[in-house]
Amino acid sequence: MDYKKSLTPDNTNTITRDMIKLGEETGNVYETVRIIGKRSNEISVEIKQDLTKKLQEFSSTVDSLEEIFENREQIEVSRYFERMPKPTLIATQEFLDHEIYYRNPAKEKEKLEEL
Repeated sequence: MDYKKSLTPDNTNTITRDMIKLGEETGNVYETVRIIGKRSNEISVEIKQDLTKKLQEFSSTVDSLEEIFENREQIEVSRYFERMPKPTLIATQEFLDHEIYYRNPAKEKEKLEEL
């Protein structure tokens, strides 16, 4: 999923989530937190790669102090990424919207053994 198109709440609002309801899908709150945490790490890596790629466009071999402070486009790119929702918020919203595929091999093994 493209994290830029996600419909997550902005960073200025705090949302209290009922952890029991979050854990209902997996049956275990800790497993849910692990799933959201792993997806959050993936999103964080994607965001960092995008930011690095965009900032490399502005890099030059000779940087003077004046060029660094006057590069408005670079400042706007940085501000855009700072205003984006945090990876944890994006991952939580993806989990709530059932957009994350996950599996637990231990549970699958137990189900096979029961049959």
